[in-house]
Amino acid sequence: MSLTILFMPESAYGPTNNCIGIGDILRRRGHRVVFAAESSWKGKLEALGFEEDLVDLAPPSEEEQDAGQFWKDFIRDTAPEYRKSTQVQLETVTKPIWDALIDGVKYCEPQLKAIIERVRPDVIVEDNVITFPALLTAGKPFVRIVSCNPLEVRGEDVAPVFSGLPADDRSEWDAFRGEYDRTHREIWTAFNEWVVAQGAEPLPDLDFIHEGDLNLYVFPEITDYTDARPLPASWHRLDSSVRETDGGFELPASLAGKDGALVYFSLGSLGSADVSLMRRVIEVLGTTPHRFIVSMGPLHEEIELADNMWGAEFVPQTKIIPLVDLVITHGGNNTTTEALHFGKPMILLPLFWDQYDNAQRVHELGYGVRLSTYEFTDSELTGALERLLGDTGLRERLAAAGEEIRRRDGLRKAADLIEKAGA
Repeated sequence: MSLTILFMPESAYGPTNNCIGIGDILRRRGHRVVFAAESSWKGKLEALGFEEDLVDLAPPSEEEQDAGQFWKDFIRDTAPEYRKSTQVQLETVTKPIWDALIDGVKYCEPQLKAIIERVRPDVIVEDNVITFPALLTAGKPFVRIVSCNPLEVRGEDVAPVFSGLPADDRSEWDAFRGEYDRTHREIWTAFNEWVVAQGAEPLPDLDFIHEGDLNLYVFPEITDYTDARPLPASWHRLDSSVRETDGGFELPASLAGKDGALVYFSLGSLGSADVSLMRRVIEVLGTTPHRFIVSMGPLHEEIELADNMWGAEFVPQTKIIPLVDLVITHGGNNTTTEALHFGKPMILLPLFWDQYDNAQRVHELGYGVRLSTYEFTDSELTGALERLLGDTGLRERLAAAGEEIRRRDGLRKAADLIEKAGA
């Protein structure tokens, strides 16, 4: 039976690419796949074979915007705050993100209701961190995807989300949770009242999103927290969700003819907007004997690469990671899980949100090295690079783990579960 499946991803590359990967499988199985994405994605999803019925999260701009431009601008403008601790960032970064998200939810609520009336979906899939009441009150099966770190699903025996605190030292957990309550209680209370007024159920305490009839989260078993925080039967892990829509990639001749390990460096479409940080990392990496592929991001014209590097504004990440020996990343969930999918060690330079949690988890389990993003020394970065590249035992373990993650085929598992939910 052919289903009509409505996807609503957050307007950032990570969640949108995750939905593209799952949606492409469903589309090829004969289902009608519609994206209620944010309007800056116009034309980009249609080109991949999907229907677009887009929303505005704020009054439309007079100028055409790049996909996800709002969040790129936000990250650029708040970059100085990333030098502060995760607890301080609760007020200066995390809360302003929630404020912006809430404004977007309220603005697009009538648009979403109209889209649901037009599309008449059999199942609704949201990959975001915040509730859109129209998706819940439509009377259709609702699927929640968590493509950020699964610490979003809270538990007393796991570190608080957004903290980046270690799993084996609880000394700072309560203080962080108390500060989260202090900084977020007022906005959560107001948002919860508004959500209920739209006809949806009350939100869980201090959470900004409901659980779904079906809940999917993207995180490999080897890094998961389920031993400390078991999940209910409605939750299903996707060990990875690696899209199959990226174009091909051939190693540029400027790198193919040189010696040294091959390394991929990306701070994501958002993190790369911090040009000074990009320049700092590039300066240090340029002194090493290795070769680097760099995802340069939206401000690529302001970034100059060293002689041992090649890069572009956009690169086909899922085709590049299998070729490299190591990944240097901000710790975004997509890049982190894709690196593990292909069995690669990581150096992690987290900036905000769940990136600290991912970086800490990879570090404490020994699959990579977390560095202080703005305070690392040259020798700390180059030393981590040499140590991980030289650890043949780690690379063999990760290669074997990657084979198992790929065998589990998270994309098709997600498609199967969504089909079942809509049947």
